[in-house]
Parts: sequence; C-alpha cells; structure tokens
Amino acid sequence: MSGTNVSLILFFCFALGLPLLAMQDNKFEKASVHSCTGDCYAEWQQETGGVVALAAAQAEEKASASPAELGEAAYGGCIACHGSGGEGGVGPALAGQSEQAVYDKLVQYKNGETRGKQSALMWGQAAMLSDEEMKNIAVFVETLPTP
Repeated sequence: MSGTNVSLILFFCFALGLPLLAMQDNKFEKASVHSCTGDCYAEWQQETGGVVALAAAQAEEKASASPAELGEAAYGGCIACHGSGGEGGVGPALAGQSEQAVYDKLVQYKNGETRGKQSALMWGQAAMLSDEEMKNIAVFVETLPTP
C-alpha cells in the first residue's frame, strides 16, 4: 500500500471518527442533546425550565454583571496572545495599562490603524468587538496586577 493510500485512509478515519468522538453521552444517556426527545426532553425541561428559562437566566446574569466581569468574559479571546494575566506572550503585555489606553488602542485597531508589527492580527479581533465590549475589556485589563 502506498503512502498516499495510507494518508487517505488515516484522513477519512479521522474525518469520520472525530464527530463520533464529540458525541459523548450526556447525563440523559443520549448521544447528543438533539436526540433527547420524549421523556428525556421532558426530564431536561423540568430540570432546567427549558430553553426560554435558560435564556432569561443568562440575560439576567449578564444584566447584573459589572463592566469588569463582562470584560473578563470577553477577555477570553485575548488570552492566547496576551496571557491570562495580561503578562504578554505573542502579543504585548497589557497588565499595568490604563483603561483609557487599552480602549484607545482597541478603537485604533478597529479603525484599521497600524500600531506595530502585529497590527494585522488585532484588526480582525477588534473588528468583532462592540464599543461596549471594548470598554468592558479595558475596565477588566486595568484590574490586572502588574507583573
């Protein structure tokens, strides 16, 4: 068997096997949430209140969160480059910067301005953020202790 054939077989095994692996049992003993019907769905709905109740609870939680808490949640997309504590890594350190400085930089990136060699990485990230999300991230970053 040639190397190409082996590669194709491995690819197809991976391509078909990965979705099956992702369909692990939930606590309702179904392969996925989407196959939870009948009694299983009724049990889930009774336990959680259903989709509407879950959405209302999420909205209430978000409405009562502080800007720093909302910013911390949004900062999850920043961790890969800036570190969980804002210590930097691929991107520069953010810890120790003021709320206004972080917000201004995010606005500049969102406007497509070049701030350094890695600006192109930030343009797409900032473009996805609303003004409110940028403010919340800036508030959160200001709370990070300087390394």
